[in-house]
Amino acid sequence: MFKTLKADLDSYIEKDPAARNRLEVFLLYSGYKAVRKYRRAHWFYEHNMKLIARFLSQRARHKTGVEIHPAAKIGKGLVIDHGMGVVIGETTVIGDNCVLYQNVTLGGTGKDSGKRHPTLGNNVMIGAGAKVLGPFKVGDNARVAAGAVVLSEVPPNSTAVGVPARVVRINGERPDFLDQIHYSDPVALELCRLMYEIDELKKEVQKQHDTV
Repeated sequence: MFKTLKADLDSYIEKDPAARNRLEVFLLYSGYKAVRKYRRAHWFYEHNMKLIARFLSQRARHKTGVEIHPAAKIGKGLVIDHGMGVVIGETTVIGDNCVLYQNVTLGGTGKDSGKRHPTLGNNVMIGAGAKVLGPFKVGDNARVAAGAVVLSEVPPNSTAVGVPARVVRINGERPDFLDQIHYSDPVALELCRLMYEIDELKKEVQKQHDTV
């Protein structure tokens, strides 16, 4: 557990430009406090002391504004930036070195039983206000844009944008990890191309009309 908590601290220093040192993160960052308390609650949950686990998780929710079910499985290096309003459901699985921003929900749709919540791969970024709902996987190095509502699988090395979210490929390259808004949107690019062609055709028609 201590190695994992150290990895969490290191991840804040790497990914949060506002984090000046580990002591500051340890003492003052609500997202880190929430993850630290979750890891303790998860230990009790795994040792069949579920009442103590839920008590600890509810206290953490009250103090940090972050609600993490103690049964969730979270890898090392998780960063919850700002933290307020983050909800992580019971059957959620989160890989290593992921980033969640404020008001993110990793939840269920109410239609599933058993595995009800999403699985995040490694190096996943979920933007502010995004909702990922259902028992599907968000692949390694994927990003979910701020405000998106994701209801189906997101492949590795891709981006989900919009409501409901659609998947946008990024050519298999890991993008700027902290950029939540600048995405290569092929739909928008295609619309721009068509508008340009229409404009050129209008000019050609007008030119022929003027010569008649």
